[in-house]
Amino acid sequence: MKYDVVVIGGGPAGLAAAIRASEGGASVLLIEREARLGGILKQCIHDGFGVVRFGEKLSGPEYADRFVKQLKQTNVQVSLFSFVTRTVKRGKTYQITYVCKDGLVNVECDKIVLATGCRERTKNAIGIHGDRCAGVYTAGAAQNLVNILGIMPGKKVVILGSGDIGLIMARRFTLEGANVVGVYEAKPTPSGLTRNIQQCLNDFDIPLHLSKTVTRIFGTDRLQRVEISDVDEQMRPIAGTETLVDCDCLVLAVGLIPENELARELKVPLDPKTKGAIVDQNCQTLADGIYACGNALHVNDLVDYVSESGEIAGGDSAQHGLSRDLRKIEAAGKLLYVVPQRLDVNSRLDKVVMYFRASEELTNQRLTVTADGETLFTRVYGKLLPPEMERIVVDFGKAKALNDITITLEDK
Repeated sequence: MKYDVVVIGGGPAGLAAAIRASEGGASVLLIEREARLGGILKQCIHDGFGVVRFGEKLSGPEYADRFVKQLKQTNVQVSLFSFVTRTVKRGKTYQITYVCKDGLVNVECDKIVLATGCRERTKNAIGIHGDRCAGVYTAGAAQNLVNILGIMPGKKVVILGSGDIGLIMARRFTLEGANVVGVYEAKPTPSGLTRNIQQCLNDFDIPLHLSKTVTRIFGTDRLQRVEISDVDEQMRPIAGTETLVDCDCLVLAVGLIPENELARELKVPLDPKTKGAIVDQNCQTLADGIYACGNALHVNDLVDYVSESGEIAGGDSAQHGLSRDLRKIEAAGKLLYVVPQRLDVNSRLDKVVMYFRASEELTNQRLTVTADGETLFTRVYGKLLPPEMERIVVDFGKAKALNDITITLEDK
């Protein structure tokens, strides 16, 4: 079987990419490993999705359903319960092998869109010692148990990590009658959005403890208590500060990592800062014909931007453009990262969407985009927080030259 585009992943990014590629005239196959489309949105029953795109607060399933309905109006072929096992390049095309209910299937395509999302860090990834007992979950696993399966993982809960999903689960546990002892964060500042700090913790009187982390787990069959320690500026536990906290459930919300096993198999260069692929303004990686979007590209705060990058990738994958001429975009000053990291000067330049994060909590900053010393874009920010991703649109088409492109964040 031969397709123009194969989209791997049926979450919000994959749905958007498949729809846009099909609308562009491409024959599209969408591969999803779960039984239903929607990705992580299926278990996100809280609202707040779609504010940017639809101008209203939707739950995760409601947001996903809008795209699933659009998908059904296209000619996209969907393969559910399908797991990709191998991707290789054969001449000018790619061969994808996946396992589904029909057995082993091989398909060929001209373009691949990687919309594989991200995965959670576990207790082993952050070096928590102690017993291997029941009651320790990642935040996503706990969310699935409560929201999808209707199972309460515990009654007395400690949450490690103040990322958005950890904050949301603190509220969710409280609403279900559990006692959330507290949310503990190793960093000196919270990792989640400001609105979630207010709505999920402050509104429910759930304490937030900064510069503290879990260092040991105690329990024979079931978790009984955890050891909490203060940490220094390098987030290393400080000896002598240990305290014991009784609990029967530990929820880990300690970060997300873009899922890029397939990208590595295809030898796609990755950005060490984002942990995702290096891409141009069309979300095409440095490997021609391979695209990355959504949380597989970099971890987003809002699903609206996940869908946006999916549409960018899907739209371009349906085109038969000119050969690329890539220029590097340098991130300077107090920037943590910038996406895209490359600019294709042979592609559309007038409305380039760029995302960035500050490296630390900052006030009164000026963001400047220059090309060969010519200022193309500038904006002043009163306050920037690393957990809150920023989005700008830059017109590179007005530049006289595009050899030395720099985006800088510095004091106003």
